[in-house]
Amino acid sequence: MKYISTRGQAPTVDFAQAMLSGLAPDGGLYVPETWPAAEPALARPGIPYATVARSVLTTFAGMSLSAGAIDRAVTRLVERFRHEAVTPLVQLDANLWLLELFHGPTAAFKDLAMQLAASLMDAALAGSDSRLTLVTATSGDTGAAAVRAFAGAERIRLIVLHPEGRVSPVQRLQMTTVAADNITNLAVRGDFDDCQRLVKGLLTDEGLRARGALSSVNSINWARLAGQIPYYVTAGAALAGPAPRFVVPTGNFGDAFAGWAARRMGANVGGLVAAVNSNDALARVLTDGVYSRRTTVETHSVSMDVQAPSNFERLVFEATDRDTDRTRALFETFAREGTVTLDDALLARLRAEVSAVTVSEAETRAEIAHAWSAYGQVICPHTAVAVAAARRLDPADGPVVALATAHPAKFPAVVGEALGFDPVRPAVLQGLEGRPEHYRKVEPTLAAVLAMLD
Repeated sequence: MKYISTRGQAPTVDFAQAMLSGLAPDGGLYVPETWPAAEPALARPGIPYATVARSVLTTFAGMSLSAGAIDRAVTRLVERFRHEAVTPLVQLDANLWLLELFHGPTAAFKDLAMQLAASLMDAALAGSDSRLTLVTATSGDTGAAAVRAFAGAERIRLIVLHPEGRVSPVQRLQMTTVAADNITNLAVRGDFDDCQRLVKGLLTDEGLRARGALSSVNSINWARLAGQIPYYVTAGAALAGPAPRFVVPTGNFGDAFAGWAARRMGANVGGLVAAVNSNDALARVLTDGVYSRRTTVETHSVSMDVQAPSNFERLVFEATDRDTDRTRALFETFAREGTVTLDDALLARLRAEVSAVTVSEAETRAEIAHAWSAYGQVICPHTAVAVAAARRLDPADGPVVALATAHPAKFPAVVGEALGFDPVRPAVLQGLEGRPEHYRKVEPTLAAVLAMLD
């Protein structure tokens, strides 16, 4: 299995090289050179999550990793999840389901891919003197999952950038109370899009690259998305019959694109709905064909506060029939001008691949209350965005699966306000308050961040 850049000006690489590079050197994102088909056996309901994950990762990694690396990674993942099914399906109503993805060590769906990525990167570096610096932007959950997965790694340094004051207190504490010599936490005086822009700047900075291998564990890294495909496969298999529609609370569009990839591989995945909050760049572009960057609005679903979703580039690449010139021109224009207008043909192709629904702050709070009163379920604000969007779909058209991406106890303020009581914290979220925090504040410029890394 080989990987190419969406912008067409980078050498072809294997899985390990794509994973250790993160961003392609031409500024594009890696995608498989050809899309593989999932093993037919994975369509049977009841296949263990570990079996599905092992098969999917083996398909994408090929021979680029040492024997046993994928087995060890999958074993580590399953052992660190608190639920026997790893990602259980919970029925809410007739033809409405919740896919719980938050039973991992940081109580968020990011654990599913991050635990795998940490193990696979370690395997790729084993047997050499190579060292790797990872940089990641986070709107909350990615940073917590990365710190938990990579803390103490001997060959890897992790640099995490989060927007100051724009993650929940629990999310911040999960990142900053871990004392590990290989972790650097930076609070950026800006929003998530500033953090994401800085990560891309770091990945292409020649001075930093001269110090050694450099990559990212944001969802721009293909290994992250490969690690998220299995739960679409298992959920689709469990609901054997008409392909379920998946409603994905969306920030950087990585989780939604993983669903697209699962469908492209032949999994039982039907329509894909990107549920967005007030930061609705995806909904706007699919409505009027104008992809434009606006100032990020602070919401209760903080992990979705993104106005320039990186993985939209992968979808555009596929929707243009993998036209690298068109993709490169579009996103270079967007980076330079902050806006770009799509032609009618491309817009029609994108609409055929995914739809988007905007959910307001008032609707989010109301949905948290409704989930408790109607289903007896306490849900986080991100999940509430997905469930609100899912309930707009006609259940007569077949099953709908809303992704539950984080435990509600990570957001006690908004959940408590909506319900009148605080959500119960799982063990993995207890004891965070009162611990020393380790982070530094930094201005949202590349020069300021680089100065922190000297």
